[in-house]
Amino acid sequence: MSQLADQTTNQGLEVRVATGLLRGVRERGVLAWRGIPYAAAPVGDLRFRAPRPASAWTGVRDASQWGLIAPQSHKGQFRGAHPRIPQGEDCLNLNVIAPDDRLRSGAQLRPVMVFIHGGAYSVGSSREVPRQGEGLVRGGGIVYVSLNYRLGALGYLDFSRFATPEHPFESNLGLRDQVAALRWVRDNIRAFGGDPDAVTLFGESAGGNAVTTLMTVPSAAGLFHRAIAQSAPPNAVYPSELTARWAGEFVDSLQRGPADYSDEQAASLLLTVNPDVLAAATTALTVRTPDQDPGTIPLCPVIDGDFLPERPLDAFRDGRAARIPLIIGTNAREGSLFSGRIDILATTPARIRTIFKKTKKKAKKALKAQYPGIPALRAALDFGGDYSFWYPSVKVAERHSRYAPVYFYRFDAAPRLLRLMGLDATHGLELFPLFDRLDGWFGRGMTALGGRRAFQDIGTRMQGWWLGFVLDGVPSSEWPRYEEGARETLIIDRDDTIESDPHRERRLAWGRFVPHV
Repeated sequence: MSQLADQTTNQGLEVRVATGLLRGVRERGVLAWRGIPYAAAPVGDLRFRAPRPASAWTGVRDASQWGLIAPQSHKGQFRGAHPRIPQGEDCLNLNVIAPDDRLRSGAQLRPVMVFIHGGAYSVGSSREVPRQGEGLVRGGGIVYVSLNYRLGALGYLDFSRFATPEHPFESNLGLRDQVAALRWVRDNIRAFGGDPDAVTLFGESAGGNAVTTLMTVPSAAGLFHRAIAQSAPPNAVYPSELTARWAGEFVDSLQRGPADYSDEQAASLLLTVNPDVLAAATTALTVRTPDQDPGTIPLCPVIDGDFLPERPLDAFRDGRAARIPLIIGTNAREGSLFSGRIDILATTPARIRTIFKKTKKKAKKALKAQYPGIPALRAALDFGGDYSFWYPSVKVAERHSRYAPVYFYRFDAAPRLLRLMGLDATHGLELFPLFDRLDGWFGRGMTALGGRRAFQDIGTRMQGWWLGFVLDGVPSSEWPRYEEGARETLIIDRDDTIESDPHRERRLAWGRFVPHV
């Protein structure tokens, strides 16, 4: 009798992937497998190297527990994972959620959604919100994949200038991790009932930057078939000359000041220093960079001429990005969140002056007119948010629409409390309705003065649009394609509307600015 019970309990939970047999868990009406290695642990001599294939195992691997998350500072510039959450360099793992009836007779393969988390390439993980994705799986019958990838100095500083024959270093490690995860999905997702030929890649913030960048990475071609970029900073991708300088400054800080060290000495130091030390040095670099190089962030993909051969916005302009359907958009006031501890945008008077030095006097005057009161805080935050998020996203949509279907949105909804606080529809807010996150402590708190029902309704609509897009590349018959003529945009609010070329004058003013895009 107990043997029969074990067979019943494990039905649908055991799956075979290329590296061995996995046993997941059944909970809350879905099946889940966690902590699946998609690449070898990047430790020892593999630190700062491109990901290698994961090793096979014997027997049945328990996939009921989360894997390690990427090393990060809990109290750095961005608040990272709690110290009680296990972290380490052996973090190249992913999670799969599938409907509980995935093995039903005659079942067709299901569309797959792969989510890349945000966190400024500094913090975050696939377990940050443990139940995230379950609503999409239950409501849309899709297979959901989330992943961890290398963060901070381990994934997003370019130390290739210090490579030696004994210690070769590659660039774009976090980006390479994401490609490795997508290859794993291509090769293994059928075992979970997913269709490797119907993969939608989506992400928010840094995850949105990953999406737009991966659309221009040659080795990612064909690994996903639709894309959704939420609040992406698409132009936060920099030339190797700049990233090499940041790497040099980073090593100087590890040496406790500039020193006459060889590449071999630098490489040895980078390979042996504790991840906690790397994380602390990363925080120091990210804190000073917004003043040193306004409008940039040092944790970023790098245009290395090889893995990432060109600036993504140039690839979109010239039709060299993957010609797949794209949803892209931003929130109404992206920049309002970035003050105080996470003050990283071009929002201070000195940073704004530096940005304006890049343009002519007439263009500067026209652009300043779009932000009355600048450099007062509210106007400055909107300027910085538009510089990093909104205008580059507009350019991606505009350029990509010449070659593939594009759907553009602006998220305007905000609960009363956030409007009273001056945050309004700020960065990351759309994740709460999209992922059913209103029952958490922050979701309940921000709707304490009202707006909960409206956000629940918005979440239902957003999930419907995202799932419709996943199924056939069209989010809704009522959401028109974005094209350069009309520039029709979905405004997501208590009552949704379609607007033609919202903020037209602001867009034109940015276009006359010496273009950073």
